[in-house]
Amino acid sequence: MTDAAALPGQPRGGAISGQATARAHCVLAPNPSAMTLDGTNTWIVAEPDSDLAVVIDPGPLDEAHLQAVVDTAERAGKRIALTLLTHGHPDHADGAARFAALTRSAVRALDPALRLGGEGLAAGDVITTGGLEMRVVPTPGHTADSLSFHLPADAAVLTGDTILGRGTTMVAHPDGRLGDYLDSLRRLRSLTVDDGVATVLPGHGPVLNDAQGAVEFYLAHRAHRLAQVETAVEAGHRMPAEVVASVYADVDRSLWPAAELSVRAQLDYLGEHGLI
Repeated sequence: MTDAAALPGQPRGGAISGQATARAHCVLAPNPSAMTLDGTNTWIVAEPDSDLAVVIDPGPLDEAHLQAVVDTAERAGKRIALTLLTHGHPDHADGAARFAALTRSAVRALDPALRLGGEGLAAGDVITTGGLEMRVVPTPGHTADSLSFHLPADAAVLTGDTILGRGTTMVAHPDGRLGDYLDSLRRLRSLTVDDGVATVLPGHGPVLNDAQGAVEFYLAHRAHRLAQVETAVEAGHRMPAEVVASVYADVDRSLWPAAELSVRAQLDYLGEHGLI
């Protein structure tokens, strides 16, 4: 992830934890870092009049956090009936097995290795727990198994790490691929244009109130970075670390290892398209 100072998309002010839409409530995990921003956003999603809830990304294996998620749902009069994962990175998924035990809920994910007592997830699947309607949107690129979840009744989309509340995300080479990521951003843009999605509920950082603005910024940012990488290669910077030092010179060095993963993905993309 890079730490851009301002991300178009109108980040919502105030505390990140709490009710974000009529159906989505965030419980912030206590794992802040340069890579996770304020921490991982664990989402509790439910119909307002239902006693059943779905949790998206239980987060790290932190007993206090997992219990806080359960307690938050119970205070709202809801039982957690299903757990979903946007992808398998540890800050989103390491607590899933323990959370499943606490809640006696199945874990559904794209990656079979992450599933527990439940089916997989695929494009077009609709989650209907407790009357909820939430549609599975494949958004690979950050990782090969990345998914987003469209919440039509709230005109919202839960994006995991595909779009963040601040800054931009890395393409986690070699599992993540830039071509896939660009396609995923275009797919999310279609949700904003064709399906009225206005709000991004991200895996890290604040809620974004201008989903289309956020997607357009991400697409423009990727095009700009690709042009910078191409220029760096033309200037003789052939090794990924050399490209990072040239292109990401204004980025905190603690983020350079993540930037190098994205650079490797960018170099692969440029090579595949005959641009370098």
